[in-house]
Amino acid sequence: MTMQPWFPAAKLGVFLHYGIYAVDGVPESWSFYWGEVTHEQYMKQLDGFTASRYDPRAWADLFARAGARYAVLTARHHDGVALWDTAQGDLSVVRRSPAGRDLVAGYVDALRERGLKVGLYYSHSDWSHPDYASVRHPDIERWPQSHPGGNDANPYSHAAPGEEDPAAWDRYLAYRDAQVGELVERFRPDLLWFDGEWERTEQQWRIEELARLILSENPGTVLNARMLSHGDYATPEQGVPLEAPDGPWELCLTVNDSWGFQHHDDNHKSVRQLVRYFTETIGMGGNLLLDVGPREDGTITDEQIERLEGLGTWIGRHSDAVYGTAAGLPAGHHYGPSTLSADRRTLYLMCFDVPRESVAVRGLRNRVTRVTVLGTGTELDHRVIGGLDAVPGVSWIDAPGEADLDPYATVLAVELDGELDLYRGAGRD
Repeated sequence: MTMQPWFPAAKLGVFLHYGIYAVDGVPESWSFYWGEVTHEQYMKQLDGFTASRYDPRAWADLFARAGARYAVLTARHHDGVALWDTAQGDLSVVRRSPAGRDLVAGYVDALRERGLKVGLYYSHSDWSHPDYASVRHPDIERWPQSHPGGNDANPYSHAAPGEEDPAAWDRYLAYRDAQVGELVERFRPDLLWFDGEWERTEQQWRIEELARLILSENPGTVLNARMLSHGDYATPEQGVPLEAPDGPWELCLTVNDSWGFQHHDDNHKSVRQLVRYFTETIGMGGNLLLDVGPREDGTITDEQIERLEGLGTWIGRHSDAVYGTAAGLPAGHHYGPSTLSADRRTLYLMCFDVPRESVAVRGLRNRVTRVTVLGTGTELDHRVIGGLDAVPGVSWIDAPGEADLDPYATVLAVELDGELDLYRGAGRD
């Protein structure tokens, strides 16, 4: 499928890990998988999940203020608890918790009212389903103890040796397909964000059939890389890659250290750090999917709201350098990230630290016609020094004054006399 143009243009999305794990503030699904709590204790959180202050319109307003163009909500994590009124069993917050209502429907409506694209997260794996641990990954014996799927001894994910039950696995896949079908038919999401793919092969998951099911109903659905050969974009997590993945991609990043709400996790990244992650990501051509974990009542913490709004304020001041841009200069041309306008005639240079004396750009074959500070419009003097034959000189830009500095990242708009033309050679022999 051809990538939907809205996705690479979006630049920022908000990830929401919202579920019963917020009641006790334990790691989502993993807490019982790794034995930090029993499965019974984990599921008792259903009794305390109220969504009593859940206001998806307030969420959508916040995401818009942050500058996000889409969001992704955990409709069903590895624990199997659905946030919508699924007809596939009763393990949902609608039927088993005081929340008592479909939380996905309101989220979808609120995002669409604000013009935001709708993403839903769904885990291929379900560690609570009686038919899930019925087969084994064919390479499981070679998995190290640190494999993300755990080791061979975990009863939630794999059948014991010699106890595989193909008929049970067929039942599980029918259940999964029915749930995904519900999400696609009822909500028509713009994006489906799958997870848990490591526990089975593509053939075991029957990815081809699943993709056909989704796209036959809603051909415009964007699928992430955890749909394996049918994924549309790569999904690195928790760190900007040193080299951009091939094609469209998205960095998944938590505001603190946790995906879902955890009471004692106050290790929040600063707005300055988030601006840095964001600009480094878009400067390499990716999107940032920034994760927050709402409390069980549906509210987002003040600390996370402040950071989303702080990032949004920076984006609002520098929107020309964000939306409608592509990846900027390769490493080595400028000491910081950069983006390039759609017509390839304006470079946007991000400066994290206070520029001293001048900002240099190497390898520009173009003539620079004008340099301004984005957000204030102040024009800066510039000149080229050096250069020999095919090797262009260095473009030196006078540092902006204190009044033009942004507290998080100052952006210089460098206007060129034509489309960007870079020298990438090794110099004279």
